[in-house]
Amino acid sequence: MSSAPTPEQMVADLVLLLDMEPRGTDRFEGRRRKSGSGRVYGGQVIAQAIAAAECTVPDDRAAHSLHCYFLRGGNSDFPIDYRILRDFDGGSISNRRVTACQKGEVILNMTASFQKRLDGLAHQSMALPDVPSPEELQEDYLRRRPLAERTGLQLNPWLLQPTAIDWRSVELENRFSVIPSEPVYHSWFRTKARLPDDLRVHRAVLAYASDMVLLGTASMPHEYALGTPQLLGATIDHSIWFHEDFRADEWLLFRSESPWAGKSRGFTRGSIFARDGRLVASVAQEGMLRRMDLG
Repeated sequence: MSSAPTPEQMVADLVLLLDMEPRGTDRFEGRRRKSGSGRVYGGQVIAQAIAAAECTVPDDRAAHSLHCYFLRGGNSDFPIDYRILRDFDGGSISNRRVTACQKGEVILNMTASFQKRLDGLAHQSMALPDVPSPEELQEDYLRRRPLAERTGLQLNPWLLQPTAIDWRSVELENRFSVIPSEPVYHSWFRTKARLPDDLRVHRAVLAYASDMVLLGTASMPHEYALGTPQLLGATIDHSIWFHEDFRADEWLLFRSESPWAGKSRGFTRGSIFARDGRLVASVAQEGMLRRMDLG
């Protein structure tokens, strides 16, 4: 029997997953996730797409925003082909279009913008939320198993497994409760081992993590929990704005909220803070939320 991977091995596998393989001019291949099966995690496609686009812009231009649409589900049995169109290179801004394809079909479209570092007006009106520190919380996957056993919830197996990213959520029990609660969710997260110093890697890891907690926030005011067989969820569109430099191997706080859900869709938005209080990124997402008892 093989031993479980160490945190260092899991993080190395994540970094490799986001290291794009060139396949000709402005074409890249995204690797398969080790031990992956079934549907590709949406955050993987977002992260690989921005990593591929970053390979085509000058080093002095950093990604500041991306906007993407998921068109089809990906299959973990096959790699993903990423094709880049260089739509614009101006004096300080570059724009790229990314098409992610698998077996000849488009699964994601993305536009991304990159900017030279420039000084200008600066302010931040949002403060770091006052929540328990990550040291006061246990890792999420360890808390979900006894929660499922205590409540009888049938959770997807992947929710009960360790990953390269350490997630520690404040309102975890509310997320999986049949008792409606306010649609606000706070999660600390960081990789379990040090990442390379390349800031492009840290942006890709944040993009990877950004699809993890948003949509489930939209189910919190209802008697259905995302991650159980009663509710089917899938990302439709996803946007990220990168504001400040950060390290994804140091604690970041992800605050997500859902101001609206309806018509089998849920809308969520999120703010990601460094531990020193800086707002380093903002995200927004709309996804499908389908009650399976309605057919």
